[in-house]
Amino acid sequence: RSVNIVAFGNERDGFSEDNQQPSLIWSYLGRSALISQIDSSLSASHVGNPVFTEYQACIFGNVRLVVQDCPVWDIFDSDWYTSCRLIGGADIIVIKYSVNDKTSFQELKDSYIPMVKKALNHCSVPVIISAIGARKNGVPCTCPLCTSDRRNCVTTSEGVQLAKELGATYLELHTLNDFYIQKYFGGVLEYFMIQSLNQKSSEKMKKRKKTQKSHRVKPPQLEQPEKMPILKGEASHYNADLHNLLCCCQCADVAFCPEDLSTAVEAHKIILCSVSHLFMLLFGVKSPSNAHDASMVQLAQSLFAVEAGDPFPLFPSGVPPCVSPVKVVVKDSVFCSCLPDILHFIYSGAFQWERLEEDIKKKLKDPDKTEHVLEKVKCILKTPGKLNAVKDCNSHQIKRLYNTSLRLFFNTPVLADVIFKIQGATVPAHRAVLVARCEVMAAMFNGNYLEANSILVPVYGVSKDTFLSFLEYLYTDSCCPASILQAMSLLICAEMYQVMRLQHICELYIITQLQSMPSRELASTSLSIVSLLKKAKFHNSDCLSTWLLHFIATNYLIFSQKPEFQELSVEERNFVEMHRWPSNLYLKQLADYRNYIHSQKCQCTVM
Repeated sequence: RSVNIVAFGNERDGFSEDNQQPSLIWSYLGRSALISQIDSSLSASHVGNPVFTEYQACIFGNVRLVVQDCPVWDIFDSDWYTSCRLIGGADIIVIKYSVNDKTSFQELKDSYIPMVKKALNHCSVPVIISAIGARKNGVPCTCPLCTSDRRNCVTTSEGVQLAKELGATYLELHTLNDFYIQKYFGGVLEYFMIQSLNQKSSEKMKKRKKTQKSHRVKPPQLEQPEKMPILKGEASHYNADLHNLLCCCQCADVAFCPEDLSTAVEAHKIILCSVSHLFMLLFGVKSPSNAHDASMVQLAQSLFAVEAGDPFPLFPSGVPPCVSPVKVVVKDSVFCSCLPDILHFIYSGAFQWERLEEDIKKKLKDPDKTEHVLEKVKCILKTPGKLNAVKDCNSHQIKRLYNTSLRLFFNTPVLADVIFKIQGATVPAHRAVLVARCEVMAAMFNGNYLEANSILVPVYGVSKDTFLSFLEYLYTDSCCPASILQAMSLLICAEMYQVMRLQHICELYIITQLQSMPSRELASTSLSIVSLLKKAKFHNSDCLSTWLLHFIATNYLIFSQKPEFQELSVEERNFVEMHRWPSNLYLKQLADYRNYIHSQKCQCTVM
């Protein structure tokens, strides 16, 4: 341990004849009873005078004391680096001046004290300012350069003010006798020595504790589980499916013709009725008495004429449904010429109004005729009872004018042309919707299969509720499974009929439900995740099966305790063991750490 003291300034009067007077530092080192083994050495000379004298001694028995006494302030001008190094390494700073040398004091205050403050740079080093000597009451100097000094002595208030600027302790030593040296100056200096030693001991203890803490055995760090595969949803192609149905004209059951019957445009009653109350009236889905809008009845009668005959042929059992489409005569020739564009608009979801406007404008090239046709379309699509809304309707609001959809015809016999028999129950449906939305059913109803010419179609390998959910998706493009098991059943049905988007929706539902399940519920649930994994693999749901394997590995501590864990194949078990969380390495490190902590506690108990 050591204490470094740096002293600046000359305590001798510049006009004193006694240049052999001992310095303050040497007087203290020579008289203090705490000091022993004093040694001194001079530094390199500066303008004929030593820059500083270094004293080394022992204090408090075994504490090394290093004192560097620098009587010349010029060191700040000639060697700024050395002066900063001295102050930076100091534990205590002593500044000395003679009370009878006002010129030196003024130079110290104006020139060197700012340098000392800059070198300290807000360091909390204690500073002692010592005013040495007895003030002489001589006649003040009368030369012009000294007229501002009313006397040659430095006053006590000036010394105190200087101490305040540095945050220093101010001492007045009238003479360098035993009282002022040992008890007064020595007492203050030794107090700061003890404070410095205590601070160093405290810092050393903190450093030792920090070192011991850094060498202490740390608990193992549990890494995060591997990120599970991200399953992305598939964009809807509902409107595109219906539009393709119009292009291929499969299962068409209505043909629009001009009055001369020269051409025909085929369509599907189920699609037309799903977007328009007027077509419901035209094809008998609604009666005129239930229309609630006389203008719509009048428009239907003035615009269309259905060919005589039953618009809804009821097929007796065993009779093939291969009947000719119902002919509808379009009385308005201008409207009839634009009918293909209007049907494309309806089959595309009835929301591309701007495109319809452009197509009709290009075809007719007559603003009046164009406005006439567009108003007819608005009237066809509008909701009954909203007469005033048609003329003021903006193009982006056209979709709000009708509120029907294919959902109205889901699981109803209205316009149905096929009946599914499943688990002893019957489910009516519409071939046009099935063919548009499902490629497997399109091949089944249009190929050389028995179902192509049958009204009653049996369904095997799936429950009625699951098949109804499947049909609901085909009609509405949405599904809401009630549970994970129902979602898996629907996924199997979607895979059987190759409806990939529905399969992905079911996968996402299962993953979302499992991710939101708390660990406690996951440990107590009767749901077999391994069984879900087997089904997902069997039905080619690669994304779900991969995710389920990661899910089992991530929750290894839960699933490894369940009997179903033994049902995993060797390949699956190896994958789970490789990706398990927490890993075997972490568990081993944790066991070693617990053993270490236990052994430390046992040692402390013995001690």
